[in-house]
Amino acid sequence: MLPSQAVLPAVVFALAALQALASDTFMAAVYEHAVILPDPTDEPVSPSEALALMNKNMDVLEGAIKEAAQQGAHIIVTPEDSIYGWRFTRESIYPYLEDIPDPVVNWIPCTDPSRFGPAPVQERLSCMARNNSIYVVANIGDKKPCDSSDLNCPGDGRYQYNTDVVYDTQGKLVARYHKNNLFAERQFNYPKDPEVVTFETPFGKFGIFTCFDILFYEPAVVLVNKMQVDTVLFPTAWMNVLPFLTAIEFHSAWAMGMRVNVLAANTHNTSIEMTGSGIYAPAGARAYSYNMKTEDGHLLIAELDAHPRLSPASPPAISWNSYALSVEKFSQNDHEFTGIIFEDPFTFVELTKPGGNLTVCQKDLCCHLGYKMTEKRDDEVYVLGAFDGLHVIEGQYYLQICTLLKCPSTNLSTCGEPVETAQTKFEMFSLSGTFGTSYVFPEVLYSGVQLAPGEFEVLTDGRLINRNTTSKPVLTVTLFGRWYEKD
Repeated sequence: MLPSQAVLPAVVFALAALQALASDTFMAAVYEHAVILPDPTDEPVSPSEALALMNKNMDVLEGAIKEAAQQGAHIIVTPEDSIYGWRFTRESIYPYLEDIPDPVVNWIPCTDPSRFGPAPVQERLSCMARNNSIYVVANIGDKKPCDSSDLNCPGDGRYQYNTDVVYDTQGKLVARYHKNNLFAERQFNYPKDPEVVTFETPFGKFGIFTCFDILFYEPAVVLVNKMQVDTVLFPTAWMNVLPFLTAIEFHSAWAMGMRVNVLAANTHNTSIEMTGSGIYAPAGARAYSYNMKTEDGHLLIAELDAHPRLSPASPPAISWNSYALSVEKFSQNDHEFTGIIFEDPFTFVELTKPGGNLTVCQKDLCCHLGYKMTEKRDDEVYVLGAFDGLHVIEGQYYLQICTLLKCPSTNLSTCGEPVETAQTKFEMFSLSGTFGTSYVFPEVLYSGVQLAPGEFEVLTDGRLINRNTTSKPVLTVTLFGRWYEKD
């Protein structure tokens, strides 16, 4: 025990040391992995076969982790399902699972691998972090035994969880998260209660959740608003859905709308349209990749502000409906029509002129658009659309969406269907809406499914505007409102 007169200097020294370690910025990495998949089977393989498959994937991940560390990255995120894939029943995934303890146990699997039973995957991930002095984020499977005293215990006597783990630079387990919002994952159980997982580093406070979680209040919004994390770690296996839910546009927009950093690592499989990873800041993408042409993995590295809310580059707070509620409705076309986007019925109006002002309304949502095309082409049709309602496909959640989008053809019945290319640039656009929610995510998507970082901004009154003539033809300009309050 220190003598009393030595306590104050010791405390001052400790605080000074922590400040010296702290940093205003950090280097982030994400790796998009082309997962080596197991052969489809309803029967469990042997533990050795399961481990052999997982080691093949971890060989690839280890190479990416080493390269990221050599380039100065402090943390790397790897994708959901990246160690064993996704072709499983509840029974057939069991050999791939390990017992993952609560991080309070203060465990370094690399140096004490057998403390909680066989854990070869955790041991290897821990050693990757320790040997390369980098935080490693990975997605694996957790198993927990239960018995008849637990009324919710599954018939096979165990819980199985889709799980994220984080190891620090010493290889210590510092975070474990069980995915709360499953996406048709019958091999896994829901946790008893939604988990909110955070951990501190010398370069900010981090939170973590997985894939489908991003569309729901718990844990995603809770982490940002109540826990005040600086950066979200986001392993995902995201199947792209144009026009609003491609990985790069929605994850970038979510970072902007929530005013946090997002490190999104996606699996890569073009046959099921899985691609799109990025390092996103509140002001836009710092690095991203979208590749539907090859089956290659891809490493991204970029510098981020450790505390983005305190950064001069952080966008100001936005009143998303301020402008739209303050103006008279623009001209409304007599020829409104309905189109379907991802099973949701949108109300559309066509942009029939090279420039002008339009309003389209649905229920409580009115969307206002001012625009000017560089040229009105006869072979391309754009519409302004509004949706205000309950989305019911692959989960139920309330949305309010205002969108300017290109139709696949001049046939208006195609409006809302996926389209990846366009020819029309815009000299000006200004999109706003009478949103009933403060959770609105701004998206601009260019031809070829490309983002437009630095080419647009959201004014404090809720208008999404371009800064200059768009550098590429436009696919969509969207304000994607997620009305959590109505869920």
